Amino acid sequence: MTETPQTRTDGQRRPDEASTSTRIVIPEKHPMVTLLGAADSLLRVIEEGFPGADIHVRGNEVTATGTPAEVALVKQLFTEMMLVLRTGQPLTEDAVERSISMLRSAAEDPAHPAPSEVFTANILSNRGRTIRPKTLNQQRYVEAIDRHTIVFGLGPAGTGKTYLAMAKAVQALQAKEVNRIILTRPAVEAGERLGFLPGTLYEKIDPYLRPLYDALHDMMDPDSIPRLMAAGTIEVAPLAYMRGRTLNDAFIILDEAQNTSPEQMKMFLTRLGFNSRVVVTGDTSQIDLPGGTRSGLKVVQEILADVPDIHFSVLTSTDVVRHKLVGRIVDAYERWDARQEAEESGDRKPVQRRGARAPRQSHRTES
Repeated sequence: MTETPQTRTDGQRRPDEASTSTRIVIPEKHPMVTLLGAADSLLRVIEEGFPGADIHVRGNEVTATGTPAEVALVKQLFTEMMLVLRTGQPLTEDAVERSISMLRSAAEDPAHPAPSEVFTANILSNRGRTIRPKTLNQQRYVEAIDRHTIVFGLGPAGTGKTYLAMAKAVQALQAKEVNRIILTRPAVEAGERLGFLPGTLYEKIDPYLRPLYDALHDMMDPDSIPRLMAAGTIEVAPLAYMRGRTLNDAFIILDEAQNTSPEQMKMFLTRLGFNSRVVVTGDTSQIDLPGGTRSGLKVVQEILADVPDIHFSVLTSTDVVRHKLVGRIVDAYERWDARQEAEESGDRKPVQRRGARAPRQSHRTES
């Protein structure tokens, strides 16, 4: 009996697997250093990403040998990398790693977009810098903002939830789709008691809103921001200032929404007016509310999950676009939290008293 060649889950080739080879010729308009990286840094990432293939470079030719599936992915990767380079965008080790992950996902599900579609989906350009999604989930998040009136962006730190929402807000303002941008977040201390803060009211709340100001300065001419804020075109305010208002023709972002109470979340969402869009961002693993207070971001998922024109986008540690360690830290904390919950649930199990009769077990099968 002849065994059908199979690819191992670790990407290594089985001794009885069929082997194939392909030659990829890189056009002269793409210098090899742009594809392989300085000191072959990108090539090493590619070799680590395809352990089941032998990759050799000679001049402007790349030869890949291995299982048919691995070789096809290597060839597709170089094609995608060249498509990205044609847009003038440089390739990084992180982008190549994410491209390999996307190609493997696309091999299992053809509905997944190609890496070049994700990395070239520009949102905003400012001072020679272009803001674009860097992962598949980020692209889906951005597309959801275009399609829905209210979008919730849920995920750990560093996944670009707020930053991408801010970019979409600035894009909508520049395209005259809205007349103003309203940025808000609850003024909740992150586990610290800051005590009395000197200064005016705005000076007191400024530290809580500073991350929103920082993102604005990345996306707009810093000299124009004070003028736009003075005119009311851009408003940055604590969540408490939203009560009693109706917000028309606006792009509204609620940041750090995990620190809202259910009542505050309801108050905020019902501020929505005509021709407005809302993006709510938060990380339910970093709740700073006083003990016993439920997070409005957790509750709202139960209440609005089936309401039309409201979308929940979930980002994970694989979408972290900060230092690689951030994603690993997020994963480590999630594993630790899971262990803690398991231990606590085990401690809460009722203890059988000695001599007490055990309850009868029902043999009925629930339908």
